[in-house]
Amino acid sequence: MPANFNGYWKMLSNDNFEEYLKALDVNIAVRKIANLLKPDKEIIQNGDHMIIKTLSTFRNYIMEFDVGKEFEEDLAGVDDRKCMVRIRMVTIA
Repeated sequence: MPANFNGYWKMLSNDNFEEYLKALDVNIAVRKIANLLKPDKEIIQNGDHMIIKTLSTFRNYIMEFDVGKEFEEDLAGVDDRKCMVRIRMVTIA
């Protein structure tokens, strides 16, 4: 079971985010808007099942998944991509 991430999280910084989005070939207008945002995250975790809500003044986004299992992430309204994603938790000693 992954660490407990339940709670409400506030973003403090977004270092190199625009460069990351550029590497993903996100268009310049979306990059500029995304770089200005400092979204909050609400994480609801029940064992390996997670719901991550990204909350901002521009757009809210909900991602729901089971850790270690592949799922389709639909980025409609962001850059209109659909991606197959698998999120793994790694313990660092």
